[in-house]
Amino acid sequence: MFHLTARRLVAATTAATLILTQLAVTGAGAAGSSTKFTLQRTHLVGTTRPIKQAPKITIQPGEFEIPEHEPNSKTRRHTSAAGTPSVSTTLVVAGQVSGFAGFDGLNHKDQRTAGTGIYTNTQFSLEPPDQALCVGNGQVLEGVNNAFRVYDTSGTPLTAPTAYSQFFHAKPEVIRSTPPVFGDFISDPRCYFDPDTQRWFQIELQITQNASTGAFEAPTNLFIAVSDSADATSTWTVYEIATTDDGSAGTPNRTGCPCFADQPLIGADANGVYISVGSYTLAAFDFTGAQLYAFSKSGIETGTKTSAVHIDAGPFTQAQFGAPAFDLQPATTPTGVYATANGGTQYFLSSLDLTAGPSLGVRSSQLGLWRLTDTASLANATPSLTLALTVVNSELYTQPPNAVQKKGPLYLGNIVHNPEELINSNEDRLQQVVYANGKLWSAINTAVKQPNGAVVTGIGWFVVNPSTDTVSNQGYLSVAGQTVTFPSIGVTAAGKAVMAFTLVGPDFFPSAAYSVLDPSTGAGPVHIAAAGRFPDDGFSGYPKLNGGLPPVGRWGDYSAAVADASGNVWMGAEYIRDLLPPARTDFANWATFVYKVPTT
Repeated sequence: MFHLTARRLVAATTAATLILTQLAVTGAGAAGSSTKFTLQRTHLVGTTRPIKQAPKITIQPGEFEIPEHEPNSKTRRHTSAAGTPSVSTTLVVAGQVSGFAGFDGLNHKDQRTAGTGIYTNTQFSLEPPDQALCVGNGQVLEGVNNAFRVYDTSGTPLTAPTAYSQFFHAKPEVIRSTPPVFGDFISDPRCYFDPDTQRWFQIELQITQNASTGAFEAPTNLFIAVSDSADATSTWTVYEIATTDDGSAGTPNRTGCPCFADQPLIGADANGVYISVGSYTLAAFDFTGAQLYAFSKSGIETGTKTSAVHIDAGPFTQAQFGAPAFDLQPATTPTGVYATANGGTQYFLSSLDLTAGPSLGVRSSQLGLWRLTDTASLANATPSLTLALTVVNSELYTQPPNAVQKKGPLYLGNIVHNPEELINSNEDRLQQVVYANGKLWSAINTAVKQPNGAVVTGIGWFVVNPSTDTVSNQGYLSVAGQTVTFPSIGVTAAGKAVMAFTLVGPDFFPSAAYSVLDPSTGAGPVHIAAAGRFPDDGFSGYPKLNGGLPPVGRWGDYSAAVADASGNVWMGAEYIRDLLPPARTDFANWATFVYKVPTT
């Protein structure tokens, strides 16, 4: 099971130079311009936090790793009502949509104890799960930080929880010897099942740790695994791209590097597979802009053309908005009906709240619509891609506040003498993008002001029409007095959509939820797929365990949703199932739930 072929080292750039054309800014009257850039690469990962020993719990060396995400999610904040969109609220209803089904996915104990042989007892305790989900060929693949498992569509496991470090042939995260030996830090899994070629993809970032101290250091890489068949439990080929960019290993020597690539995102069209990352310096975690890697889809699947075209998207928005682009979410397509104009077009969306940070009142009412054209040229020795940005007007969105959770019994909180932690909603970055029925669907965390005056985290959703460069439909989802956060929208080829998210608040323990999304009438009532049973009670929300940070626990950082060929939308979201060991670990009690909703 999971027999991997030899790892292949991939050239991170081609020798080509791309012409990147920046389009006029919609509604701003800015003149279009054309700028020639030399291909570059950049990269990021997360940050670590020192851990203090808690009374009555032995913290083993290297027990924790908190992969914080730039540019904003290290900010723990409350948000004022000023400049926040006013919204109506949606009811939470009992019961499920007809045909609903679901099963418990991976939990923290599964990921912490995954690994065999030299990988036994080498996994970090991690928050949050960072959920990956893809479906195809009668199988469901779920990934979390830092393990994955394959199921059949009834929820029967086809594999054991598999450590990503072992799967990617990385060094064990930490060998708990005396003294401990640190290996590779990996994080932020994503997966994708390609409907037309019947191949699976998995990606994660990697950064080397100092063997003695665990400190981050060069080199850094991006890991990419491609299945050799439609069977996710069979053989895979693993690739890695050097992302250090300090002149070593053939990488460019970029200012501020060595660097690393945060939160890799994956999408595809008929011709290529596309990975977008956020670029940060390794020393100071300075954000330097979004980076794109474009692969020939047939080339990387067959191993016949594995070099990547790398595009630095940061300069596009630097002059206009005073900050570089970040988190270009590449579109996936549910049944292989791709955009074929201009030699093949791959779409991306991004939020344009580019100066987001701890200050209040930061907001935006625009989205970035990105086109990568002539993707068919990826089959050529010298691809001729063009990346263009159009700014599209949208509804208002702004930085979300932390979430309150329902009070309840604690295990870890009682040991370290802290009350229930708040839950971090991160920031207003778009979550995932689907191209279906000629439209682009996405959603975002945002602060919302409810009719009773409460400011909480809600969801803004968007349907973008790339034919007219407009938002054709949009709206908000909010539950009275509660928080909904970390949305993902799954969309069928017919344009039927269901949105997954977390529901939490004074009346709800953290729960996995969903809403059927109709672009004409908006989001339907909220259904609870898996009701939380206890408060979130993990180490990242307790100052005595998280290096003195405020009592705000990591959550998300993203859910997942994807449609299958039969018209079902599959979703995965975090919730809290267990209170006490051994069902949970000492340091975290997150769990995940995988569920589907038919749309036909």
